[in-house]
Amino acid sequence: MTIFLIGLYSAESWGQHEQRFIKRELQASLYTTTAHSKNGILGIVLPDMQDRVYGGTYQCYSCGNSHNSVKINTETTISEFSYNYYLPNGKCSHTEDERYCVLTSWEDFAEAPDGFIEQAFEKRTAPIARHTKVRP
Repeated sequence: MTIFLIGLYSAESWGQHEQRFIKRELQASLYTTTAHSKNGILGIVLPDMQDRVYGGTYQCYSCGNSHNSVKINTETTISEFSYNYYLPNGKCSHTEDERYCVLTSWEDFAEAPDGFIEQAFEKRTAPIARHTKVRP
């Protein structure tokens, strides 16, 4: 399993050269080879990024329902994480089963790390694992 700490300097927008090590680790985690299976990926939002990632709720214009605003994009994470967190599904929102990457805050992870680790580990063999991309 791979843990991706989402902090002030973990965004794609910082540049390809600056983020090459993070990108390589996440890409390797998404590969399945004869030597190893795909890893689960757990993104942990560090306290200094909490407000930039979690934006409360909003009213959706497409379906009329209320959704949580979670800003996982090139301004907050590497594209290998953001793409596989918001795998294209043709809907206005994603259920947990429609995401490969697992996301949590530092505080929630600290309270119950085993549950989040297990959840990310189980994604490796879940049906959604067939839809991941190594290089989005």
